[in-house]
Amino acid sequence: MNKKTLISVFILFLHQWSFSQTQINWEKLEDGLEFANAEGHLKSSIGDSKVKILRIDPDKFSFKIISAKELKTSPQTAPQWAKSQNLIAVINAGMYQMDYGTNVGYMKNYSFVNNPNLNKDNTIIAFNRKRDDVPAFQIIDRTCQDWEKLKNEYHSFTQSIRMVDCQQKNRWSQQPKKWSIACIAVDKSGRVLMIHSRSPYSVRDFINIILRLPLDVYNMIYLEGGPEASLYIKHPKKTVGVMGSYETGFFESDDNEEFWQIPNVIGLVKK
Repeated sequence: MNKKTLISVFILFLHQWSFSQTQINWEKLEDGLEFANAEGHLKSSIGDSKVKILRIDPDKFSFKIISAKELKTSPQTAPQWAKSQNLIAVINAGMYQMDYGTNVGYMKNYSFVNNPNLNKDNTIIAFNRKRDDVPAFQIIDRTCQDWEKLKNEYHSFTQSIRMVDCQQKNRWSQQPKKWSIACIAVDKSGRVLMIHSRSPYSVRDFINIILRLPLDVYNMIYLEGGPEASLYIKHPKKTVGVMGSYETGFFESDDNEEFWQIPNVIGLVKK
């Protein structure tokens, strides 16, 4: 084996060793609910580069779409939604239109339709199932699942942009823009991951960070970016409040220290 080959083998070994050393220290809040403040392999130029993750067993917890449009009220911050609706956790339910109430993609909650129009985005969160023979919570990927069938199996839906497809592939092309990110993933055991990074990344880089972490992600959906990206957890064992800040071309600063009002959220409650 020549010197060049030895060096290549050694570099590969270091890469694999580094990957195997990546760990997440989960803090158990209660049965079926865990929190982690993880650190990925890529560092942002801003902030602490930490990724906050709430891991949820959907057999022990339920999810709600809370919409200001449905409740005929004004948008609220994530902590305000948590307090007014008695929620354990709150994350954005998707990007919203200029009326500050309508989701960019399809959104339906039981008999209330926030947005009846299915757009070109390929992923739709579905929960509040009608039958027990479908997952309690899933991210439907329209490229590999039958949406026409699944749309009749749940009461609650919200559509947004695909990040990781059903083959665990990164679906975003690289771009120079970066921002804070809020998203949801489902792992291969069916657990739900509410994920937030205040430190800004290009979306492709952020997806690669998540895929490199030992989360066993099956697929993932984008919810919001920049200062609107919110994650709030209010549990007897832990309170976490993290808001986004930096967004290229919009809010190019890490100075935001307040939750922004948002019209639609996904909330978590105990079953």
